[in-house]
Amino acid sequence: MIKFLFKGILRDRSRSLLPVIVVTLGVFLTVFMSGFMKGVYGDITELNAKFNTGHVKILTRAYAEIADQIPNDLALTDVKKLMTKLHADYPEMEWVQRIHTGGLLDVPDSVGETRGQGQVVGTAIDFLTPGTTEVERMNIPKSLVKGSIPTKQGEALISDEFATRFGVSTGDKLTFFGSTMNGSMTFKTFVVSGTLKFGNSILDRGSIFMDIRDAQLALDMDDAASEVLGYFKDGIYNDLKAQQVENSFNSRFSKKDDEFSPVMSRLVEQQGLGDYLKLADSANAIMSFIFIVAMSIVLWNTGLLGGLRRYSEFGIRLALGEEKKHIYFTTIYEAVLIGLIGSVVGTALGLGLSYFMQSHGLDMSKIAGNVGMMVPSVYRAEVTPGLFYIGFFPGLIATVLGNGLAGFAIYKRRTSQLFHELEV
Repeated sequence: MIKFLFKGILRDRSRSLLPVIVVTLGVFLTVFMSGFMKGVYGDITELNAKFNTGHVKILTRAYAEIADQIPNDLALTDVKKLMTKLHADYPEMEWVQRIHTGGLLDVPDSVGETRGQGQVVGTAIDFLTPGTTEVERMNIPKSLVKGSIPTKQGEALISDEFATRFGVSTGDKLTFFGSTMNGSMTFKTFVVSGTLKFGNSILDRGSIFMDIRDAQLALDMDDAASEVLGYFKDGIYNDLKAQQVENSFNSRFSKKDDEFSPVMSRLVEQQGLGDYLKLADSANAIMSFIFIVAMSIVLWNTGLLGGLRRYSEFGIRLALGEEKKHIYFTTIYEAVLIGLIGSVVGTALGLGLSYFMQSHGLDMSKIAGNVGMMVPSVYRAEVTPGLFYIGFFPGLIATVLGNGLAGFAIYKRRTSQLFHELEV
């Protein structure tokens, strides 16, 4: 029976071509949009994890409450001891220290007098330790516009936009003015080793990246850090494992009555990233539902039109003694075959475009540069195992539902009219 129906679908293209095209387009859009949205939300999450949140983050309780103000007077202390415990107790993760600060960057003229000043946000990471992964993690090599990455203390990277605005070149000396951990004023001179452009206004407007040892020296933060970030060594965030690490750490080291005790939070608890991940899952579900409803309506109308064209065929089959139930279920079997054909073709097309977008991406740097949140400048799709089957749900359900609704017209045929129709 299936072989017979399959041959009928292939030979009678006027009956099957339009439904197959509709299913193919619907499945293609479902697969591609699912992969694209998954990739975009995944990139946003990964970008924020690399620059801000880590897979888990450790702050003091007091710092965590007003973290947006960068209160380094509430920073972590005895960090070397903390890092030793973290490496010993949680070896499945990589732990890094960072310092955040803000201040003014003074640009001198040829005689050392100030010719310009601009506000900057400072980030201190480990540039110089052999084998450090911080430089690659923050995508600094690919973001380097000119110059080179710091190779010794006293060197720093600044945003290319700041350098262009104030006419700063590599090799120039700039002085950073800020406040220390103890609240006193500090200044430190850096040599500009290079400039950076990340494609995001938050980072490109005015920033300076320095080695963490320089920051500790300048800010009186010896053996201290603004935060300690933890990353799974495979680079993939796992919320269940992160929650286990978080619960273990907080139960051992965090004290609710001590505002300077460390407290750990995982990625989904920071900056609304948990809502982003939930939104991505919800958007995929809503999108699939919309395509199912839309395709069902289209295929219902297609089925009705096809039913009118096949009105005489159904009449003859009924006149020959075929049961209405059998005719109805053969139309459902045809719908399943059409849905499978359209789903396979649509999935293949959707996967192909998703793979292309994963490799090349869509450059949105002109738009992302004006966005006030941490978003990637190039949006990419992500090919996941789920894309290989997600299109079959709307493809099959919509086709069967549409043809099932249209097929009820078969039960309205009256046997008493058949011979009159055949005579005509």
